[in-house]
Amino acid sequence: MSRERVARRIAAAAAYGGGGIGLLGVGFAGLLLTEAKLAEMQLNTLHGEPPRADGLYGQAFAGEDAATEQPLRMAVLGDSTAAGFGVDRGRDTPGALLAGGIAAMAERPVRLTVAAVNGAASDDLERQLVSLLETEPELDIALIMIGANDVTQRIKLADSVRMLGDTVRRLRAAGAEVVVGTCPDLGTIEPVRPPLRTLARRASRQLAAAQTIAVVDAGGRSVSLGTLLGPEFNHRPEMFASDRYHPSAQGYQTAAMALLPSMCAALEVWPEEERPDAYRGEGVLPVARAAAEAAGRSGTEVAGAEVLGADSGPRGRWALLKHRRRHTLPDGATPESAADPAPGSAPESTSDNSHAASADAGAT
Repeated sequence: MSRERVARRIAAAAAYGGGGIGLLGVGFAGLLLTEAKLAEMQLNTLHGEPPRADGLYGQAFAGEDAATEQPLRMAVLGDSTAAGFGVDRGRDTPGALLAGGIAAMAERPVRLTVAAVNGAASDDLERQLVSLLETEPELDIALIMIGANDVTQRIKLADSVRMLGDTVRRLRAAGAEVVVGTCPDLGTIEPVRPPLRTLARRASRQLAAAQTIAVVDAGGRSVSLGTLLGPEFNHRPEMFASDRYHPSAQGYQTAAMALLPSMCAALEVWPEEERPDAYRGEGVLPVARAAAEAAGRSGTEVAGAEVLGADSGPRGRWALLKHRRRHTLPDGATPESAADPAPGSAPESTSDNSHAASADAGAT
């Protein structure tokens, strides 16, 4: 069955309550758990929590209108990769890198709140969202990075997709633009060996495609994060933390470069021609086809679109597939020169690289 058809089936099951549809059969689930435990034994497991990154970024852009112009409000939800697990400094986390990048592009301060936690799967998004909206009821933009633990923890993929779609829908209702970094390619983790590698790659890419359909239907946009653990990182140990699973500071910077154009475009502060470029494989497609293509190409954005004034066609909702050009993070947004959060709001971690994964196998 093609990735497009599988993604459509999972998304349909999520929409209509067919939570029993999944990709992980009993045999595969048992193999996955066994191999994951073996892989975990080979990892130099990290311990602790990600460094705090909450705070105000880009204060230099406040200018004379600081008293009247409010900072952009940004939130990050998801798992340990969303929280920046594996680095020692708050400014090296993806939320901090992106907050600094958005501040530079918008020439406006950004207030960052990180709700993401280690080991989270999609079933934790509800708790994160409730907690977030209690402290930040009004948001301009939210980033969600989720999916790897849904695969390793055997969560039914239709349930996973439905929970993600509900979270995006509620954030949109609260007035936030939403960008989702979809499930990374788990088949590229070095300690993971065949046959698990092939099965993990297939499951994670199918989940990523189904996530994209749900995100677009809910009014958000997705970015394929196969790059986070994918081919770009192969044979490049500097991209990983010491556990060989989570990204290093350099790895998170690469991921942030892939996400920044889409987040800035959602806020309408990205200086780029919006017309799709057919020579780069961009264009308007049925959402299931766009999702399938995006899952196989890192950094690809998928967002809702219209054709002749209609947002749906004979094969479902229309979606715009874009391969946004990556740029280095703007001056003032790189880890070395980022505007740190307001004093006292986001202290740097003082541990010796002691941040790490959940005790559960494969937690991200």
